[in-house]
Amino acid sequence: MPRAALLVSTALLAALIPLSAASAADDPAPTPVDRFEGEVPFASQPAEGIFTWGSDSDDPPALQFADRADAPEGAKVLAGTYDISGYGGFTHDYAATEPAHDWSAHKGIRFWWDGQDNGKKIAFEIKDGGANGEASELWTTSFTDDFTGWKQIEIPFSDFVYRTDYQPVGGIDHVLGLTQMWGYAVTLPVGVQGHFAMDDVELYGKADQALRASVTTDAAVYPVREGSTATVKVTLATTGSAPTGDPVTVAYETSGGTADAGKDYKAVSGTLTFPAGTASGATQTIKVPTLKDRSAESAETIPLKLTVTGAKAPAETPQVVIDAHGLPYLDSKLPVKKRVADLLSRMSLAEKVGQMTQAERGAVGTGGDVTAYDLGSLLSGGGSTPTPNTAAAWAQMIDSFQLRAQATRYQIPLIYGVDAVHGHNNLAGATIMPHNIGIGATRDPGLAEKTGAVTASEVRATGIPWDFAPCLCVTRDERWGRSYESFGEDPALVKSMETVIQGLQGRADGRDLKDDDKVLATAKHFVGDGGTAYGSSTTGSYTIDQGVTTVTRQQLEAIHLAPYQTAVDRGIGTVMPSYSSLDIVGDGQGPVKMHARADMINGVLKGRMGFQGFVISDWNAMDQLPGDYAAHVRTAVNAGVDMMMVPYGYKDFTASLTDQVTAGTVTGQRIDDAVSRILTQKFRLGLFEHPYADTSGAAQIGSAKHRAVARQAAAESQVLLKNDGGVLPLKKSEKVYVAGSNADDLGNQTGGWTITWQGQSGTHTTGTTILQGMRNAGGDVTYSKDASAPTSGYDVGVVVVGETPYAEGVGDVGNGNDLTLTPADQAAVDKVCAAMKCAVLVVSGRPQLIGDRLGEIDSLVASWLPGTEGDGVADVLYGKKAFTGQLPVTWPKSEAQLPINVGDASYDPQYPYGWGLTTLTKAPKGGEATLKALGAAAKAAERAGSDAAGRKLVAKARLLVQAKIGQSVTAAVSKPFADADHLLLTGRYAAAVEKLTEAYRAA
Repeated sequence: MPRAALLVSTALLAALIPLSAASAADDPAPTPVDRFEGEVPFASQPAEGIFTWGSDSDDPPALQFADRADAPEGAKVLAGTYDISGYGGFTHDYAATEPAHDWSAHKGIRFWWDGQDNGKKIAFEIKDGGANGEASELWTTSFTDDFTGWKQIEIPFSDFVYRTDYQPVGGIDHVLGLTQMWGYAVTLPVGVQGHFAMDDVELYGKADQALRASVTTDAAVYPVREGSTATVKVTLATTGSAPTGDPVTVAYETSGGTADAGKDYKAVSGTLTFPAGTASGATQTIKVPTLKDRSAESAETIPLKLTVTGAKAPAETPQVVIDAHGLPYLDSKLPVKKRVADLLSRMSLAEKVGQMTQAERGAVGTGGDVTAYDLGSLLSGGGSTPTPNTAAAWAQMIDSFQLRAQATRYQIPLIYGVDAVHGHNNLAGATIMPHNIGIGATRDPGLAEKTGAVTASEVRATGIPWDFAPCLCVTRDERWGRSYESFGEDPALVKSMETVIQGLQGRADGRDLKDDDKVLATAKHFVGDGGTAYGSSTTGSYTIDQGVTTVTRQQLEAIHLAPYQTAVDRGIGTVMPSYSSLDIVGDGQGPVKMHARADMINGVLKGRMGFQGFVISDWNAMDQLPGDYAAHVRTAVNAGVDMMMVPYGYKDFTASLTDQVTAGTVTGQRIDDAVSRILTQKFRLGLFEHPYADTSGAAQIGSAKHRAVARQAAAESQVLLKNDGGVLPLKKSEKVYVAGSNADDLGNQTGGWTITWQGQSGTHTTGTTILQGMRNAGGDVTYSKDASAPTSGYDVGVVVVGETPYAEGVGDVGNGNDLTLTPADQAAVDKVCAAMKCAVLVVSGRPQLIGDRLGEIDSLVASWLPGTEGDGVADVLYGKKAFTGQLPVTWPKSEAQLPINVGDASYDPQYPYGWGLTTLTKAPKGGEATLKALGAAAKAAERAGSDAAGRKLVAKARLLVQAKIGQSVTAAVSKPFADADHLLLTGRYAAAVEKLTEAYRAA
């Protein structure tokens, strides 16, 4: 009901108030936050105001200040309507130009809500700390609309929890300080059309000291050797670092667990007291002595129960763990095979199933479920990072999870994995390499290995021993959103770049995996992910990614399977199946999801190829299999998937797989095989001896030495497609006009899978843009992104155009993407190239259709996605290094030609596979006579097994032929030219020169 003034005598008021409510007189008066009488406008930062938001244009609610006769306070309420498909709600932010508000004197926040009794949960968030309302931490709770009419919702601040799934700034200190508050937000229900009304948001009650003071321990788990003493540090912290107003006591006792008091440890109990006036950060210690009994044992736990008065207690009971000792699997001198057999013989079914389970870090919170479910692995999905996103924070986070594994019976360490697909790309400040498509363009296996080594070094230095890379897909259609994850369209090229595996893992026998600069690598995505047909995807709005690859048995072997045999021979530690389906013509099965293809995983990969590592599923991939959840689990495990990536579904997976084994639909033998494979890699990585991060290499992350490798890769990846008039290399004396969307955008040149899954435009990490690289090279450069600045008075223009970041099927052509330049980029090319001689650089994950503008462009460069080192691009632009890159994929004339690949019967591209002009090196003279001599020499080199000489001879022949072809690239020229590069990569040097001679004659 509406509030009304009530004037009564003090005596009457005292008679009306129950004794239990007398303490309310000590409470501070409520503090208004929002009365909705129009005192807070509909506005957004930096001004104070209420504003709406949503996942798309239809999801933000419609709001108004509505007159309501039944308003709980005043005359107006905030009313609105909504129909949300994704997410939506509204926010009240305080003015960013004014100081934040102090809510710490109050118990909580309350408001009136006009209930619709729809049974839906409504999320309510408050904003704490940071620079302003949109750069603050979000703390969340919810209430259920299960009532009708006005009801006052009271939420103590103690009910709010830190959001782990989304933070606009990634968090600040993860402490609800209450002294620097920036407002609140309401998230409305999804999937129902509805309306709401809200009134009188205010702070209420007197703050409980337990809200301002908390007791924590320095760890959740304290592993100690048998006979040693565990020291548990207990810390008292207060909001704003103010001293406590009342005393805080912490009663403690050792109780429960698997260790026996008197036999395994000395029982302890007592009380710690922090007197009134204790400063924030004060610590006291509890010591728990353990005893030696001289027998070999598994780990034993000693919970330390804490009862706190006057402050918030720790979220969980700390545990002292007496380390496992004396058991054979712990003996590092024994062969790995014997260690695995011993450990496996001791494990329960639950422990084995746990080893087969991988969860996302965001799903396990502080990590208690690592212990509870015996989890074998955690991962960070794309963009899933600690706060702050630093090397030290990564190591600390992973060590905290690893510590949880020490509380399990056999202390089997976690194996933590990330998608470091072109450097440690989730880590801000890491060295970001060109994406694989650019590495393929280098044709430099030694450089590929170096990039892998740098990546491994930076990844392992943050405590991560496992990398979900490299992608060995053979990309066959540039409409695929993952094209840039491939080294190229030719399996021979992909195989040649698999030196990256040695860069990541070291020697093929695995002896280097324990080193602090090596990681376990993953060949993905087995098999055929690059061959999916356009229009075959059934995943959301994807058009080609996760679709169907239809091939003959011979095509499957020659194109898609070939790189995996090479990976197995190189000792690859793990393999990840593809989301896609495989349809082998004539086998009668039709399209079958790869995670269900036992014939390929068990039969070909593990059987025929002899793969000894373990198979890890893709993210929730088994959920795409037919049948119910139990069928998903049963099918994938029986098909040969050893570890299941079930980011948020690990509880369901472990329960279901356990049930399947009990029922006999998954055999114990199959479980033992999977777990043996997983344990083998953990032993090889040295995780049992050194489970925690070795950060000795952290100083090298993003170092000049590492960036030099990335710079070299960026330079060698640049493919010069056209260079009429010798526009490139540029001279430092020339006045250069630079334009285009990708000239000065680090996010665009690093692409997807950089800091976040999809990547983003703008500056999100440390690096050098192409524009800055040109300036660093000493160029006389003027920049106008949209080419709006006057164009007169310049010697040459450089227009850097191309794509914005994307990843996976989000980047599929037809899913909001195409292969043409944006109108703004087209306009920049047209304006600059009409005014002066010009070079156009295409920064993209795949070829762009530029045939209609080719005549006006003097020089054309395929820059791919060069990573953080724009200096490398400048190195070739200014002639510090020669252009040497070659096309790793065919550059089409039109989308209608797709798919188009080397070896096709009909082949008439804009530029053929293998094309790449050079600078600083003159093409050989002499025409067919020279080619004949080169062919004879190549034949001799081939006979002598001299690969280096053979490649050099073919390269000379290629330059001679390209010089004659110029820009007259016809079908008669293109087919033998592309075939020659394939022959070169397969070591058939004489045949390659013959094909080049055929192209020469056709030119």
